Amino acid sequence: MDLLLDLIVTLSRWSRSHLHDIALAIMATLLVLFGPSINAWVQRSTSSMNFFLRTLIFVLLCAIGYGLLLVFATPYMAKGLGYFNNFTLAPVLLLVFFIIGILADRN
Repeated sequence: MDLLLDLIVTLSRWSRSHLHDIALAIMATLLVLFGPSINAWVQRSTSSMNFFLRTLIFVLLCAIGYGLLLVFATPYMAKGLGYFNNFTLAPVLLLVFFIIGILADRN
């Protein structure tokens, strides 16, 4: 049992030093998974507008909206993950990536 706890603590310590990169990977993966659904919703919502306005909204959503979300939400996610202690961080990260994998498989 001590070996397992030592492994979890070691993985958590390593993960803690790379928390920003891990949060960036989670955010990017979520955007890849849910981006097409968001784009489809925006396309349905703007279908009655003229071509130029639809294109402008789509470019603003993709370039600015997703970019700002990725840049500004990542530090908050890293900060939130940083609240977990060394006994829970590695299992939580494994669970998050497992759930993301399940969502990716369903898409």
